[in-house]
Amino acid sequence: MISYPVRYYNLHNPPHLNVLKEEKSMVNEYEIKKQICDIGRRIYNRNMVAANDGNISVKLNDNEFLCTPTGVSKGFMTPEFICKVDAKGNVLQANPGFKPSSEIKMHMRVYEKRPDVGSVVHAHPIYATSFAIAGIPLTQPIMPEAVIALGCVPIAEYGTPSTMEIPDNLEKYLPYFDAVLLENHGALTWSTDLNAAYMKMESVEFYAQLLYQSKLLGGPKEFDKENIKKLYEIRRKFGMPGKHPANLCQNKDGVNCHNCGGACHSQDYKQFPGYQYDFVGGGDSQPEAGTADKSEAELVAEITKQVMAQLGMK
Repeated sequence: MISYPVRYYNLHNPPHLNVLKEEKSMVNEYEIKKQICDIGRRIYNRNMVAANDGNISVKLNDNEFLCTPTGVSKGFMTPEFICKVDAKGNVLQANPGFKPSSEIKMHMRVYEKRPDVGSVVHAHPIYATSFAIAGIPLTQPIMPEAVIALGCVPIAEYGTPSTMEIPDNLEKYLPYFDAVLLENHGALTWSTDLNAAYMKMESVEFYAQLLYQSKLLGGPKEFDKENIKKLYEIRRKFGMPGKHPANLCQNKDGVNCHNCGGACHSQDYKQFPGYQYDFVGGGDSQPEAGTADKSEAELVAEITKQVMAQLGMK
């Protein structure tokens, strides 16, 4: 554990202001390292990562960033594990035996393209990652909190981990969203500070879990256009920070990525990054007639039967 010595100053010969600023910066930096470790334990304990997965970073200033090390479980970190890098990802400070996460490149791309961002969190939450593996973006408007806080969560195309492929594929989403799924990989969230970035990751996973489980019960009941409009207005009214569909994709006649009715497949909507996805159904390929309805009906019947059995009903 790193500790900083207590200094007693001569009041008749006070230290230079720069010395005080430097010591304050060291203490603040150490506190941030502790916060990173705390968030690491949270994502580990909530099964958002396994083994040494995941990474976290925090912006100190335009050329100094703290980040988690590679090859270390995020659930068992202490402050001396945390590394410091510059805006290019080069090591500024790291204790012996530790080096920055191999995926720091995608963090740096977020900070480069989004000056308002103060922290980035990457994890592999089970439900959100399952949607990323299945190639299904989180776009159905099913819960007020998700619509207000996240809007839509698109999928950034697959890139080989630790290469420039991930940041390159991620870049086009950065001006428009504060969270993405990474195809066949996991989830990435960012916000003004560490706690907000982590909370956004929690929100993504909760949204994904609700969407998954509601599909098992026959499919979610989505908000209509008017209710989405009201929720978007609430977000604007509160002046919530970050990027969100409420601020950018009322393209035509109040249409947005929650209620475009599949219009995202038309040429008029393809100028918007993320609209290549089938946000609310009506994709290019359709299942054979009757097959989807039949399997869904059978699933609902089976679930209903099990629930009634558990309640002692026939």
